[in-house]
Amino acid sequence: MDYNYDNTIAAISTAIGGGIGIIRLSGKEAVTIAKSLFKPGGAGGKCLWKSHRIYYGHVVKDGRILDECMLTIMKAPKSYTKEDVVEISFHGGLKSAELILDAALGKGARLAEPGEFTKRAFLNGRIDLTKAQAVIDIINSKTELAHNQALNRLCGRLFGDITEIRGELLDLMAEIEASIDYPEYDMEEDNLKKALKILSFIKIRIFELIETGKRGIILSEGLKTVILGRPNVGKSSLLNRMLGMERAIVTDIPGTTRDVLSESLNIRGIPLNIMDTAGLRDTSDIVESIGVSKSFEHAYDADLIIYVLDGSKELNLEDLENLERLRDKKIIFVINKSDLPRKLLYKEAEGAIEISVIKNTGLDNLYNAIYNMFFEGQISIENTALISNTRDMDSLKKALLHVEAAIASVESGFTEDMTVIDIKDAYAYLGQIIGESLEDDVIDRIFSKFCLGK
Repeated sequence: MDYNYDNTIAAISTAIGGGIGIIRLSGKEAVTIAKSLFKPGGAGGKCLWKSHRIYYGHVVKDGRILDECMLTIMKAPKSYTKEDVVEISFHGGLKSAELILDAALGKGARLAEPGEFTKRAFLNGRIDLTKAQAVIDIINSKTELAHNQALNRLCGRLFGDITEIRGELLDLMAEIEASIDYPEYDMEEDNLKKALKILSFIKIRIFELIETGKRGIILSEGLKTVILGRPNVGKSSLLNRMLGMERAIVTDIPGTTRDVLSESLNIRGIPLNIMDTAGLRDTSDIVESIGVSKSFEHAYDADLIIYVLDGSKELNLEDLENLERLRDKKIIFVINKSDLPRKLLYKEAEGAIEISVIKNTGLDNLYNAIYNMFFEGQISIENTALISNTRDMDSLKKALLHVEAAIASVESGFTEDMTVIDIKDAYAYLGQIIGESLEDDVIDRIFSKFCLGK
């Protein structure tokens, strides 16, 4: 990979306006640049410039003090990037940050690209790609579950799972290739049975990573949730209750909601990207009709639909038609207006959750249903590491296809060189997850999603 390690990079690594600001430098000239800007304070104005020490003093440019600071030195290879790293901590504020960063750039540093510090850590071999992506997942995590999952990946649990599977594939690959190169060592029937057993076990492990990974992606990106139902059943009121604020307009006039309203919230540790939609009904109003079409578009793309029914009215024919269109989706039925006399029978929506948005009752049961649906049939994920992005999911699915093809090849009695091709491909796709055999532009795109200074 063509990458210039010679230049020293610098960037602001903290949000502007906090109590403390930090500017980070990494590269061969990081310490030299720091020496040109730092004036030690106390201890006779001396600085030993030893690694992993913190020094008090001031940032100075052309004899002018820019700010009081603490300076931390971490020399290679024991640093975040495995390069010389210097961090300057100063009083938080926009002007201090601008002046100190400008001074560092004026001494020869280059402004870092988004995620370039973590990219250098990856390219220098301190972390693999699963750990690198865990860094941004920790930063972006919206719930404790998502945060714990990112920490599991940062601790190397996903890397360990992937490398173990690849190791088994590599051993099998070596055995098969030996039989190809040396016919006298041709694989016997017992060895073929052993190969099938290994491949079948690998197939199960990859399949489990895919299944649990679906939840990992949801923890990282949020559960796409759509609130559906006919007009005036309480969809917008339910959204407001879940958010704890009056976000959606609520009136007794049917068709008030005409566009999709999207918000994020945390339900039992599960991040929801929840959308309130236009009431589902036949209408001659052009604008409302467009809103209804959008409601179905978002419903077809949703991970979960909360379908709200009015418990004070009999089930409408339009509801039956709507539910027929959505029969392949995951749906939680909610019967609202439980504070009014019941006309809707439970048998018409078996397993429905009874709530009253007006009385604020039943929402805990709804939250429990969302949580239970998310973890349905799953072992606890507390000590596992799930994938967190669609790119890795795609690599897992392709690896699984090649493992299945290798199994079919062995079972069909195809030549060993045909089998080993699929094993190699499975090995390569799994390698993409940890950052091996990955194109430069893909790596650049991954790290471009990081914030500046990370």
